[in-house]
Amino acid sequence: MRKRRLGKSGLVVSEICMGTMTFGDQTDEPMSHRIMDVAYEKGVNFFDAAEMYPVPPRAETYGVTEEFVGRWLKTKPRDSIILATKITGAGHGWFVPPVRHGMTCLDRHQIIRAVECSLQRLQTDYIDLYQTHWPDHGMRHEETLAAMTELKQQGKIRVIGCSNETCWGVMKSLWTSDVTGLDRIDTVQNNFSLINRRCESELAQVCRQEKVSLLPYSPLGGGVLCGKYNGGQFPEGARFSHYLLHGKERQKNMARRFVNNRTLAVVERMEAIAEEIGMHPVTLATAWSKNHDYVASTIIGASHVGQLETTLAAGNVDLDQETMAKLDQIEVDIPNAMPEDGLRRL
Repeated sequence: MRKRRLGKSGLVVSEICMGTMTFGDQTDEPMSHRIMDVAYEKGVNFFDAAEMYPVPPRAETYGVTEEFVGRWLKTKPRDSIILATKITGAGHGWFVPPVRHGMTCLDRHQIIRAVECSLQRLQTDYIDLYQTHWPDHGMRHEETLAAMTELKQQGKIRVIGCSNETCWGVMKSLWTSDVTGLDRIDTVQNNFSLINRRCESELAQVCRQEKVSLLPYSPLGGGVLCGKYNGGQFPEGARFSHYLLHGKERQKNMARRFVNNRTLAVVERMEAIAEEIGMHPVTLATAWSKNHDYVASTIIGASHVGQLETTLAAGNVDLDQETMAKLDQIEVDIPNAMPEDGLRRL
């Protein structure tokens, strides 16, 4: 599988990254290990976790995903893996890690403690890419970056990144690094798919000009682009089915954002293009995500090993200009299919 550099750093990663957010909830440990084994065998060297995983986050499962990944990591040469994880922080305001007793933010104390806990669960002495999971715009960027720089100097993390960040947040962080000499972020991990193309408006230009790599997550739009919700279906066991039936109001709102008449219309158009070029829709959606010059690696997910074939097939696929133009026309005809979540505005 081809590889790309993360930002200005020295880390080179596979164009597809294996996400792990289902491990410990939808996916038990043996299946989690099997998924990672298959991805690794197919050339994936980049694996992404988070201290709050699995999703949906609950106090009783907090950190379980990192534990699964840590035990699997012991079966592979450590230097052959680029391992990423995240600190939850408090900017989102909807989940507080239980180990911090209800008081958490992206200050030095919380970052240092979060890294130490993640290192223990992952059973390793360094993290290749350490990311803020959600912004904490109430904190000074300088304190966050100073803590990350300290950890880099200690050899506990190698590269700094952020996730779910705004254009302002990325630029503010980069400006802080410029004026203080602190280490800079090299990656931003945001939601990006054929039903959510907001990254293309401003963030893409930030990434290009500042040499920050985008790491798109949810290239299948939370499974919507797989076609499982076509016709208004909510199949048993699917994430958004669970959210609508059993989730809290925030999760129900998320399900309504991802599954609506406009997103389903996008799926219908995409499936027609996939059929025309003889490609599985899941492969097409994944290939589209990584077919952007500012993207280093697209993060895929799986709850069982059978789901990997069609996503990993996108690894060496380059979409031609004609296909990209047809996919772009969908956005022209059905713009902003997935409405912005007001609860996530920062």
